[in-house]
This record gives sequence, C-alpha cells and structure tokens, in this order.
Amino acid sequence: MGPRILLVDDEQEFVQTLAERLQMRDMETSAVFDGPAALAQVQSHPPQILIVDLKMPGMDGIQILKQVKQTHPGIQIIILTGHGSEQDKILCMHLGAFAYFQKPVDIDRLITAIRQGYETILSNEQKTAPCDRYPETGSWQP
Repeated sequence: MGPRILLVDDEQEFVQTLAERLQMRDMETSAVFDGPAALAQVQSHPPQILIVDLKMPGMDGIQILKQVKQTHPGIQIIILTGHGSEQDKILCMHLGAFAYFQKPVDIDRLITAIRQGYETILSNEQKTAPCDRYPETGSWQP
C-alpha cells in the first residue's frame, strides 16, 4: 500500500473524484472539507501526505500549513489551488510546503509529487531510526 493521504478542499465533488483517482493507484486516501476537520484528523490519525486547497472559507490552506508544520513537521504538504498567485507559492514553499500546484493539475504530476514526498518521509525515517545497543556494554551495534 502506498502513502496515507488526507485531502482537504471545500469542493466536495473535486475531493471525491481525486480520492477515487488516487485509490485506483493504491494510495490510502481520506477527505475532509474544511480546516478544523483537517487539523482534527491530523491529530487523531496523521497522514503522511496532506493535499490542501489554498483558498477555503474560514481557515485557509496557509493557516493549515503553518499549524501542521508546527505540530507534525514530518508530514509532506502539497498545496493545490485554483486561485493562487506566485506570491502565495513563494510563501507556501517558505512555510514548508513540499509542492504547489495550480488547478486543474495534471494527475501524473501530482502522483509524482506524492511519490517524491513519500520517498522523503521514508528516507527521513531511516535516518532517524534508533540503533540497537549491546546491553552489556551500552555500545552501538555495528
């Protein structure tokens, strides 16, 4: 199975279609339709990849990006927007977004970004995995 993905967008039909397309590619997806629901889901069942719409009523994608990066910096966040600007892109990337795409996005480009984000997560997990110690000496096992 591929990465756990949470889709966050107020356009429910778009989210459901995208979720189906990702699931056909063996990616575990779930969806929520606003920022507070996204933050609750991140706390209760953190995804590995978060795909967030930039412009939503109430809490927007930038606010979600900031909060998730503070509490779960390892989650790779992809911003997907129909109304973004170059300034928004620069800000999102500065705040830690993994990728930024304009809608409509080419599904193959999105899939590539998801896979690259997932590989980054796996690589980071390997780098931070604890080494086993020899219990008698406390030294590191080769």
